[in-house]
Amino acid sequence: MGAVVTGLRVAADKDTGVAVVTLDRPHRLNAVDLPMRDELIACWQELRFDDSVRAVVLTGAGDRAFCTGLDRDAEVPQPNSPYMTDDPLLRVGPKSNDLWKPVVAAVNGMACGGAFYLLGESDFLIADPAATFFDPHTTYGMVSAYESVLMAQLMPHGEAARTALMGIAERLGAERAHAIGLVTELTAPGGALAAATAAAEIIAGYPPEGVQGTVRALWAAKEVAVQRGFAQAPHLVALGNLPAERQAELFRSRQSGFRLR
Repeated sequence: MGAVVTGLRVAADKDTGVAVVTLDRPHRLNAVDLPMRDELIACWQELRFDDSVRAVVLTGAGDRAFCTGLDRDAEVPQPNSPYMTDDPLLRVGPKSNDLWKPVVAAVNGMACGGAFYLLGESDFLIADPAATFFDPHTTYGMVSAYESVLMAQLMPHGEAARTALMGIAERLGAERAHAIGLVTELTAPGGALAAATAAAEIIAGYPPEGVQGTVRALWAAKEVAVQRGFAQAPHLVALGNLPAERQAELFRSRQSGFRLR
């Protein structure tokens, strides 16, 4: 591995057994378009078969954002039926692709909306002090369904609910995220990637069978809740989302200010 593709960089160190997967669209705040979504799926699938990679670090290029979710310019084709709604990011994460190697997320800058598909399927998060977390769905007349289900597994219920319901009016700062356990380590400025890589290198040095079994066991502890939540999500989205043109109006009229907590 180590090739540069449209929106993703993958660099594997055969000596340490760690692959660094970088969301590489900083000009779009690392928002995920459909080609990048496909690249992520292909990346997780490839890593399943690469025995030289025993741990993964997931991060975003630049210092402005880890990921800001689905690119708003992405055109997502949908079947002409309320019973067959396709969520474009449903299989974007490692667990959804049956990858049971540990994934450590290094969060820098904004992480919002669809970024939670990736964070929710990472094993633990390490953050830069400038990292912020928020969910804009409700502000723009959308249901936060899949994202909320995943984040409810990583945060106390009240914190997950507040983050989902307050929309763009608030952002969860790195210190608060660390205090509530969403983030396991808060580094010095610019240190998240190095700290995540160092942790991944330690894990990669252990026998992979035990490590991967532990990853699978930890996910098993919460996957029933995730599956039940996801089963409800398509119906909630279909019922609760405003028409696309009304969402666009709300997006264009958004206010710039927010409270950091």
